[in-house]
Amino acid sequence: MMEKILIVEDEKDIVKMLEYNFKKEGFTPLSVTNGDDALDAAVRHQPGLIILDLMLPGMNGLEVCKALKNERKTSGIPVIMLTAKAQESDKIVGLELGADDYVTKPFSPRELIARTKAVLRRVKEKDKLPEVFKAGDLTLDFSRISVMVKDKLVELTAKEFELLKTLIGVKGRVLSRDYLLDNIWGFDHAIEIQTRTVDVHIRTLRKKLKSEAKRIITVKNYGYRFDREED
Repeated sequence: MMEKILIVEDEKDIVKMLEYNFKKEGFTPLSVTNGDDALDAAVRHQPGLIILDLMLPGMNGLEVCKALKNERKTSGIPVIMLTAKAQESDKIVGLELGADDYVTKPFSPRELIARTKAVLRRVKEKDKLPEVFKAGDLTLDFSRISVMVKDKLVELTAKEFELLKTLIGVKGRVLSRDYLLDNIWGFDHAIEIQTRTVDVHIRTLRKKLKSEAKRIITVKNYGYRFDREED
C-alpha cells in the first residue's frame, strides 16, 4: 500500500506541485489548507508523514504541530515543517515542539521528497524493537507508547519517549549528541543550540524516570548510553 502524505499548505501552486511530485514518487498525497482541517485529517487518515507549513490562516503551523504531538492518536506521526522564515529561533521552536525536520522556502521538490524518505526510514528503523522492553523497574510498551516505573505510569513528551527508545534500541552503544539530533530532530545546524536542547530533554527525562534515571549514562564530551544491567 502506498504511504499517505498529508500536505498542510494554503498556497495552491505549492500544493499542486507537491501533489504531482509525491504521486510521481509513489506516495498518496492528501491536502488541506488550514490547521483545524489538518488535525481532523491527521486523526482520520493516519498519514505516514505530515508536510506542515508554518504560516497558515488561523491556527499557525507551530500551534498545529504542538496539538498533533499532544494528541495520542497523532503524536507518533512525523512532521516536516515548511517555513519562509530565515530566523533560527522559529526553526528551533518547531523542532522542540516535535517536528522531525524543516525545509525553508523556496525549496526544490526533490529536496523535500529526499527529506521525507529519510524521515520515514528513521521511523521504520526505530520501529524494529520488541513491543515490550523491561529493565529493572522500568517497562516500556512501544506499541502503546507508554512508560512505567514500579508499575506507575510516567508521562513523557513525544521527544522524551523517542530519546529513551533510541538509546534502548542501540543495545548499550554510546550515542553522540549529533546522532541523537539527526535521528530524533532531523536537524544538523546551530550545533550549540541543539546540544543544549538534547541535554535539557535528557535532564527532564531523568527526573521523570526517578529511581531508573541512573540507566541513562552521560559519556563526558560525547553523548549518552542506556545501561540495562541490574545492580
